[in-house]
Parts: sequence; C-alpha cells; structure tokens
Amino acid sequence: MESKNRGRGRYLRLYGMFVGQYWKKLMEYRADFLIGLLGFFLFQATGIAFLYLVFQRIPSLNGWSFEQVLFIYGFAQIPRGLDHLLTDNLWMLSNRIIANGEFDRYLLRPANPLFQLIAEVFQPDALGELIVGFGLVIYAALGLGLSFGVLEILIFTALIITGTVIYTSIKLVFASMAFWLKKTQSILFLVYTLGDFAKYPIGIYHPVIRVLISAIIPFAFTAYYPAAWFLGQETLLLALGGSALAAVLIFTLGYTVWNKGISAYESSGS
Repeated sequence: MESKNRGRGRYLRLYGMFVGQYWKKLMEYRADFLIGLLGFFLFQATGIAFLYLVFQRIPSLNGWSFEQVLFIYGFAQIPRGLDHLLTDNLWMLSNRIIANGEFDRYLLRPANPLFQLIAEVFQPDALGELIVGFGLVIYAALGLGLSFGVLEILIFTALIITGTVIYTSIKLVFASMAFWLKKTQSILFLVYTLGDFAKYPIGIYHPVIRVLISAIIPFAFTAYYPAAWFLGQETLLLALGGSALAAVLIFTLGYTVWNKGISAYESSGS
C-alpha cells in the first residue's frame, strides 16, 4: 500500500510540474492563445455557414434536417476537442520526438512514458472546439425540442468519454508507427481527417466509406452514432455499446503498438 501511494504521489508531482509549465507558457503567450482561438472560431464559422447555405437550397439532407445535422456537427467537436486539449503531443511523437532521439527523456523518468508524453502538453486552442461543440449541441437541441434528464446527461457524458478515447487511440496507433518509420505525421494527418466524415449522417456516403469509418477506423462512433441516438435514429445498444466496444478495441490496439514500439526504439537521432 505504501509503495502504491508513493507511486501515485510521483505521478501527481509529475502532472503538477507539467501543468505548471503549461500555465506559465500560456500566461507568457496570451496573445498567441487568443489569436489561435479566434482563428479556430473563424474556421468553424465557415463550416457552419456552408451547412446553412446548403440547407437554403434543399429542405433536408437525405432525410436529415438542418438542426439534426447541426447537432451531429456540434457533438463531433466535443470528443475531438478533448482529445486535442489533452493529447496533442502525440503529433510531436509522430513528427520529431522519435526522429530526433528526444524520446529518451521519457524512459529516464520513473513514470509511465505514455503518461509523461500526454501530460507534457495541453493545447489551449482546443477550448474553441469545445465552446463551439457545446454551443451547437445546445442550440440544436433547443431547436429540436430535445430534453436532457439525468439519464441522458449520464449517457451523453459516457459517449463523450468513449469518443475521446477513440480519437486518442487512433492517434496513438499511427503516431506509434514512428518508432519504426521515424516520422508518420503525414500518415496520421491523412487518417485523422477521416474524422470529418463523422460530422454528418453517414447514410449520405458510399458504403465503402461507411464501413471504413464504422468498422475499420471507427470515427463514426465518436459522433454520428452517439448523436443519432439522441435524435431517435439509432439504438442505444449501437450508440453506447458500440462506442464502448470500439473504444476498448482501438485503445488495446494503440497501446499494444505503443509498447511494441518502445521495445523497438533505438534512441537514434538520425
């Protein structure tokens, strides 16, 4: 018990150190933070404006109303935003950390290397995603007359957590390939952009796309299936059960690839 408490205390101290460093940088670069936040809002505004213009031309999108699509779009931003906020350093793993031999420092510290890597960076720009996501969900829910009781809020929270785990785990799989390939950022970016398909009803896509984002790289379980249950278009078994199963499977794959990669790491800066 005592050793377990010491281990927990070590993790808390490391986490506190990382958070302190992050807060110091944030205070030093407040202008950059505000500019990044504003840039994100403008980027999201173009996507929402595009949706609005589309629905000015058509009454529905494959049977989905503007408010329903807006609800899915907003829901998609929340797990993606949490993943962006908490695990953005995985992009650096795929870009330079392994290629430059910088991964050694995580192996020298007495804590789990994945925990260190993730806790080292918080991305404040992600607050924009979260604000937009929650704002759109609330706006669309009011327009659709959706009611959220205690049960719905608990399910909503569970689905956001599973969606975040799916996003992070997919990123972990392809970032960890850098242990062998040195740099995989282009591959990770290509895969990560598939998450954009989950912002819309998947029935509008070709069957190949639907299979790809549902069964192979399960981005559809981060947004479409969970949001569709609240809209009465999918079952709770598929939305919650499918999302939980996808999260467990993809996290297991990601953590397995990560551990295999650490075993193959050669501490090479070339």
